[in-house]
Amino acid sequence: MIKQASRFVVCCCSVLVLYSCATPPSSVAKHDAEFWANQVFTQEQQDKLTPDDVIKRMKEGNQRFVADTNTFRNHSEQVRQAAMGQHPKGIVLSCIDSRVPVEDIFELGIGDIFVARVAGNFENTDILGSMEYACKVAGAKLVLVLGHEYCGAIKGAIDDVQLGNITSMLDNIKPAVNHFSHYAGNKTSENESFVHMVAEQNVSDTIDNIREHSPILREMEQQGKIKIVGGMYDMETGKVTFKY
Repeated sequence: MIKQASRFVVCCCSVLVLYSCATPPSSVAKHDAEFWANQVFTQEQQDKLTPDDVIKRMKEGNQRFVADTNTFRNHSEQVRQAAMGQHPKGIVLSCIDSRVPVEDIFELGIGDIFVARVAGNFENTDILGSMEYACKVAGAKLVLVLGHEYCGAIKGAIDDVQLGNITSMLDNIKPAVNHFSHYAGNKTSENESFVHMVAEQNVSDTIDNIREHSPILREMEQQGKIKIVGGMYDMETGKVTFKY
């Protein structure tokens, strides 16, 4: 009888030890983080956001991306939650470059962000209309123009590439190149410093053009309902530097 009781106690203790090892305290916090990361934003949550809130969340997400500590997401569950509506936090105008996965670099999930993409991340009528829909109709709080290092479109505009429809597309970037007409250095795509300068100027020009050509977005920004900002993505580190 005593031996049976001893075995029972040992078994219970073993179960408790295994349970404690399987569910360390840190897993609770991790579970909570994953729970909130997998929730698709509601209209009420979107309404409470400010443009600065969105910038803060995107900066924090990018920090996790750089540190490779991204939160696990259940995309199948997010697809189901978002099926009947969307309430994104903002819209990003990015280059088409395959090395710049917009949602990933800000640790954003399904339903979190609108993304418009065109080589060289410049605005045109269609993209302006998309931005106006995102902000005025769908309630997004931020417009982010995202440039990046080693951009092929920027290099093509610098070198005056002549090739099919690419030529007319690159005309949209030429003002950023011409901005440095008095630059004394090597004004070719071989000069990485010059490419970087033009890429940053192109982001700045695009922001100015958005404000000039979209009275809707300009008024919303003046009223504090949205912010229109820029950013540069570092290909080597994954870090995004925001530029206001």
